[in-house]
Amino acid sequence: MPDWKIEKAPAIHAEMTVPGDKSISHRAIMFAALANGRAEITGFLPGEDCLSTMKAFQQLGIPIERTDETTVIIEGKRGHFTAPSGDIDCGNSGTTMRLMCGILAAQPFRSRLTGDASLSKRPMKRIIDPLTQMGAKITAEGAKGSAPLVIEGGPLKGIEYTSPVASAQVKSAVLLAGLFAKGTTTVTEPVLSRDHTERMLAWHLVRPRRNGLSVSVSGGQTLESRDFAVPGDISSAAFWLVAAAAHPGSHLLIKDVGLNPARTGVLAVLIRMGAHVSEIVEHSECEPSGTVEVRGTKLRATVIAGAEIPNVIDELPILAVAAALADGRTIIRDAHELRVKETDRIAAVAKNLRAFGVLVDEKEDGMEIEGGAKLRGATVESFGDHRIAMAFAILATFAEGASHIRDTACVDTSYPGFYEMLHKLAKPEPSEIPVISSLRPE
Repeated sequence: MPDWKIEKAPAIHAEMTVPGDKSISHRAIMFAALANGRAEITGFLPGEDCLSTMKAFQQLGIPIERTDETTVIIEGKRGHFTAPSGDIDCGNSGTTMRLMCGILAAQPFRSRLTGDASLSKRPMKRIIDPLTQMGAKITAEGAKGSAPLVIEGGPLKGIEYTSPVASAQVKSAVLLAGLFAKGTTTVTEPVLSRDHTERMLAWHLVRPRRNGLSVSVSGGQTLESRDFAVPGDISSAAFWLVAAAAHPGSHLLIKDVGLNPARTGVLAVLIRMGAHVSEIVEHSECEPSGTVEVRGTKLRATVIAGAEIPNVIDELPILAVAAALADGRTIIRDAHELRVKETDRIAAVAKNLRAFGVLVDEKEDGMEIEGGAKLRGATVESFGDHRIAMAFAILATFAEGASHIRDTACVDTSYPGFYEMLHKLAKPEPSEIPVISSLRPE
């Protein structure tokens, strides 16, 4: 994909949808493959990350048919898979690799998970340790416990695991392994992470048990196949929400978007910054979804820290952009996890903000951002990270002069069509409010 060229844009006036939720699309494929029959998934995100998960289960002998771009039909086999004939390529997807480890640890065959250069640098010890306690045999061939990962599957036992990090991926890997384990498996977190896995278990009639910061699942249960509709991704919506919220005079409606309380921290932060945001939950089966409305205004600085960090971890790059557009000094802390995402997001965000003329004080676990500076057009790198590319594409629409975002192919992992959407919103037809659909079923 060529570099993006972006000019300063006017206020947004639009109704739109966003592509299916990435985290939920991964899980919808996985749980349907584990279940006992046929299921139809609609609203699936056809990004590269989720396609990696789909291809992985096809390698494991699960029949999967795509009837259109966002609809997938899966024939579940009760958690019984066939040995893959070669390596399972997880691409850039940490969700694919980590959650697959939980499933493959219990299978009676050897498997090997690989990924691209970025994924091969991400920490995997955080899932290897608890799975090993359950009896799994996992060898990390990369440096410092990273991919490729070789898994010699076999019998597992339930454990009580206290996770040092609040991570939905760690929790999900252990709970998925727990479905195959003898006895009960419990995961306790320092603060609650996203609960998509727990909701998906319940949707498939396997009831996880919640007790404060702990969640448990009993082994030996069979998942019931059920059709599932994936809502729009609030993390993808966040880019447009910030673009509208920070531009006085904007009015944006985003429909059919996921409103899981474990994911709407971005809305709470924007409201704290003075944004005019409202949400209406219209559907609440399994994953709540509905409409978000935002009206633009001048934002003010805030502090983002502590227990809310796991809720907004994926939105922090675009919230850093919101901070650059706000009055005052915004503080982001307790976000060590950003150092081990697709790239070091703290360093990447700080470097790119400075290129646009923003004052940033980088910290080990976050940053302090002085908002309100006059922004100048800049040429910046994505660092191979989709959220960095999209966040700075939004910032570029507020800058004087042309900006360029380099190395944008990574955006296809989560939001195919993002640049085309940006172009439509930045250059609407005269006297017309665009109604824009983005990979959502009619």
